[in-house]
Amino acid sequence: MNGRLLPAALVGSLCFTTAYVAAPWASIAAQAPSATATQVAERPERVDLDAIYRIKEEGLQRSQVMDTLWFLTDVSGPRLTNSPAMYAAAKWATDRLASWGLSRVREEEWGPFGRGWENQKFTANVISPQPFPLIAFPRAWTPGTGGTVTADVITMLVNREDQFRDYAGKVKGKVVLIAPETQVNPLFDAIGHRFTDQELSDMQSQQVAVPRARRGGGPPAANQAVLGQQLMTFLAGEGAVATLQPAGGRNDHGVILVSNAPNDYRDPKVPVTLPQIMVASEHYNRIARLVEKNVPVRIELNAQNRFVDDRLTSVNIVAEIPGTDRADELVMLGAHFDSWHAGTGATDNAAGSAAMMEAMRILKTTGVRLRRTVRLVLWTGEEQGLLGSRAYVKQQFGDPETMQLKPAHEKVSAYFNMDNGSGAIRGVYLQGNEAVRPIFSAWMEPFRNLGMTTLTIRNTGGTDHLSFDEVGIPGFQFVQDPLEYSSDSHHTNMDLYDRAQAADLMKNSVIIASFVYHAANRDELLPRKTLPRPRNGRGNVTQ
Repeated sequence: MNGRLLPAALVGSLCFTTAYVAAPWASIAAQAPSATATQVAERPERVDLDAIYRIKEEGLQRSQVMDTLWFLTDVSGPRLTNSPAMYAAAKWATDRLASWGLSRVREEEWGPFGRGWENQKFTANVISPQPFPLIAFPRAWTPGTGGTVTADVITMLVNREDQFRDYAGKVKGKVVLIAPETQVNPLFDAIGHRFTDQELSDMQSQQVAVPRARRGGGPPAANQAVLGQQLMTFLAGEGAVATLQPAGGRNDHGVILVSNAPNDYRDPKVPVTLPQIMVASEHYNRIARLVEKNVPVRIELNAQNRFVDDRLTSVNIVAEIPGTDRADELVMLGAHFDSWHAGTGATDNAAGSAAMMEAMRILKTTGVRLRRTVRLVLWTGEEQGLLGSRAYVKQQFGDPETMQLKPAHEKVSAYFNMDNGSGAIRGVYLQGNEAVRPIFSAWMEPFRNLGMTTLTIRNTGGTDHLSFDEVGIPGFQFVQDPLEYSSDSHHTNMDLYDRAQAADLMKNSVIIASFVYHAANRDELLPRKTLPRPRNGRGNVTQ
């Protein structure tokens, strides 16, 4: 059997010492670099190519990632935090993880979050001057219509509270357009995209934030949010039937970007107002033009929405593979489990959840030895502001407000996250941690033939690795091909199973399993950056 050896020179100045073994891959062994953030690795990083071969064989020949994704999407449907569908999907996921032989599989409660919500039925049709069905969805945590209602349409465009009085007595029994006609641009470029070599090269440069001069402008976003809440209270008090607004921006062409209402209706103490409907831009514009030209428009709506007050806390899903001689130390991986409700949350983020579950299955099935305990956590409440992961980190490891740290903080080597759609992994965001570059360079080398070539010092925002980074635990998000993530399949009605790419998810699961394996088995924890300062400016850093 022919052995395959990696080249001696790798990215940067890192070198391997190689040793041929009678296995499909050669093994590479050397001592690990120091774990202190101020030192650069001086000795070659250890890479176990025999383990990588076993991981690749299991993950690429016997993958179950698309089966997992299918159930989380087509069967479970959307997984809005605290909705019945989310809890049903969580039950299925814990059962599946347990069936693979993982340990301490459980749902861990966190909170408070607030009430759940689900849409049980929705139809919207223009019935005059010419009938046509609307592409539309209700916003989360808004009430329903109480059955089928038919109403005329009126436009109400305001940017100050004192303008409300102009509409007093005019909106009762009406469906109200609360936004102007929106611009719809042609698609000159493809909506799907993979990173080019030049883009990946450019991504490796250090970004410099240049302070901008302060300028005058419109009212702050916070004031706009307050105005929106005041508008809904006014319309409900005046007896309006519902509001419509365009769901455009980056999503036109029949694609709807939909999330929650601006009012925090998750809080049972906040009175709900009236149904709020997001409409495809082209359909919204047609209605707005008719109303503007004084052509009467009549709409039929049936929104059956339900608030769920069974519990005001939520849960994260946890599973482990116990370590051996360093079982008290952790390597963590995760993805957010929750989604929005218009689609089935396939690329955001059943894809990440399925890939992380598959990585755990691969590690367990191959039987590779893991010195540290590997812990998977699938988060909820991410879409509302990383709530599940932030609650977990605060409870387990430390509070970023005060930087009062718990003993378990020093036992975590790293947290790896996947939450940028189903696109292939092309590298890692180092999150400003230059000391891990030579380590990740070595771990990445066996996956260059899968397109993983890039380490960027930059950070990336908006997902759960930040909860760990905020308390000084190394947290990393993988660089992924964007595909259609920021165009058609992110928070939209088109975020469905068909938008996920099977080959990419299979490769991603293998890469993640390998990174976790090597982090679990190196002699030292991964190096850390200097601890962040307390957010409140007053706390003391303690262990």
